[in-house]
Amino acid sequence: MSVSVVIADDQEMVRMGFRLILEGQEDISVVGEASDGVEAVEAVHRLRPDVCLMDIRMPRLDGLEATRRLRQAERAATDGTKIVILTTFDMDEYVYGAIRAGASGFVVKNSGPRLLIEAVHAAVSGDALISPSVTVRLLEHLSRPSRAETGAAAARRLSPQELKVVSLVARGHTNSEIAERLTLSLSTIKSHLSRVQDKLPARNRVEIAAWAWEHGVVG
Repeated sequence: MSVSVVIADDQEMVRMGFRLILEGQEDISVVGEASDGVEAVEAVHRLRPDVCLMDIRMPRLDGLEATRRLRQAERAATDGTKIVILTTFDMDEYVYGAIRAGASGFVVKNSGPRLLIEAVHAAVSGDALISPSVTVRLLEHLSRPSRAETGAAAARRLSPQELKVVSLVARGHTNSEIAERLTLSLSTIKSHLSRVQDKLPARNRVEIAAWAWEHGVVG
């Protein structure tokens, strides 16, 4: 089945470039575009795409607020749309806000075609992707003076195996990569993540990663 995508970015050239990359894939279809946050919210409600690629800085309504509004409509028409945030190296301070707004993944705009395509597929499969460059910077952005203290509390909340899985999620690894590293089945990794989401609680994979960075789980 084809994955439907809406591209929300205020730069027409960026939208055109992403459209060309995505529509070059047999299983991805760009069903709409938006040049600002208000149009993005309207497009997602109207078209109900599988994925919305959402730029952060847009006129009328920025990408963070647009994401927040769409996620507030959970269990409604937009619940099935995964939101992948498009960011640039000089905008990493927005990543934490996007996580809390309910984004399912992040891609740095100059990461290249392969990572953009992977991000779309990962979001749909629930294996949401964080660009490696963003993942590394999350450590600095989410660090707190009480990391050691909260890390000890985190260790008590999750099992040793769950902590290993969460640490790898926070470093941007996919479920398949985690299964290979830990020599476990893919279904076992998914079961671990399901239990972790219930224990924390966390709405999605990205919130699990944010929690790991905040609580010093990632060494």
